[in-house]
Amino acid sequence: MNILFFLTPKEKVAYIYDNYTIRQTLEKMEYHRYSSIPIINKEGKYVGTISEGDLLWYIKNQHNLDFKKAEDIPITEVPRKHDNYGIYVNTKIDDLIIASTQQNFIPVLDDRDTFIGIVTRKDIIQYLLKKIDHPF
Repeated sequence: MNILFFLTPKEKVAYIYDNYTIRQTLEKMEYHRYSSIPIINKEGKYVGTISEGDLLWYIKNQHNLDFKKAEDIPITEVPRKHDNYGIYVNTKIDDLIIASTQQNFIPVLDDRDTFIGIVTRKDIIQYLLKKIDHPF
C-alpha cells in the first residue's frame, strides 16, 4: 500500500493561489467550511497553509480593516503561524500516519514538488478503524 491509496486529488480539494486576497480566501474557506486551506502558486507548487487563526490574528491587528480593504490585501501579507508540511508520493505509510497526528491534512507532492492533493487525518483514521474491525 502507498500514499496514493489515501489521496484526495487536487481536482477535489479546495485550495487558493498565492495571489488571492484576504477576502477571496475567507470566502473560499467559508464556502467549503474549512478551518485551513492549502496555498499553491501558479506553477502548481505548494506554498503553505493558511488557517482561520492566521486570518483572525491579522484582522485583529489591522485596527481599521474592513471587507472592502480585504479585497486589496494579498494573502501573502498574512503571517502564517504554522504551515502543514508536505510529503512526497513515495513517503512511507508510517511517516504519513505520524504526520497525521500533527496536522489535519497532509499536502502531497510529486517528485517535481507539484501539489497533487491531500491526505486527511479522517481518511487515515477510518482506514485504521476498518482494519481493527476486519484485521484480515
